Amino acid sequence: MIQFHYSLAPNPMKVALLLEEIGLPYEPIPVDTRKGEQHLPALTALNPNAKVPVIVDGDVTVFDSNAIVLYLAEKSGQFLGDGTPATRGQLLSWLMFIASGIGPFSGQAVHFNHYAPEKVPYAINRYDYEAWRHWNVIEARLADRLWMLGDQYSVVDMALWGWLRAVPFVLGGAECWARLPNTKRLFDAINARPAAQRVDALRARHTFKAEMDAEAHKAMFPQNERLKA
Repeated sequence: MIQFHYSLAPNPMKVALLLEEIGLPYEPIPVDTRKGEQHLPALTALNPNAKVPVIVDGDVTVFDSNAIVLYLAEKSGQFLGDGTPATRGQLLSWLMFIASGIGPFSGQAVHFNHYAPEKVPYAINRYDYEAWRHWNVIEARLADRLWMLGDQYSVVDMALWGWLRAVPFVLGGAECWARLPNTKRLFDAINARPAAQRVDALRARHTFKAEMDAEAHKAMFPQNERLKA
């Protein structure tokens, strides 16, 4: 059985969605990042970068969320598009765009707007601008197609869904959806799927720490400790 080390952050949730969609049995193992559990030796032995998600599938360990969704889709033979080289190229391109663009810039926008110890106008402006720019690329992509790869729901949509859940927090509130109608349509379509509803049930199975107190800041932003020196 696949062991799935997860939290409720966007990247683990995209893996949870794919696991539910493909129907492979898995054991969810919560990692409370606000308590610093990602830094424990049991987790860093699996991912030296001290982050979730991680899966262990027999003698195979995979970390980094988009690597995991690609591994699982290939293992199951599902949600990879029509199998043509052209579609494969698009699938890989959009997965990497999510991994290198949507995720990092959305994450940094959240950090500098909500969690940084001081407001830095330059950083706030840069990452807000870049987050919007990346999401507008998605919006344009969806203007003339149902799913990211066209007519077929795929791992690209699932990888995006993890971050779609955070869009209002990233972009300044629920009113942002008015500027991203195609993206919201995709989000609603995925949310209506039974697998997404099972992910919601998974999210309720474990109570993660909710407080962003001193312990959580130290665990999630250890670089700030250097400012105290």
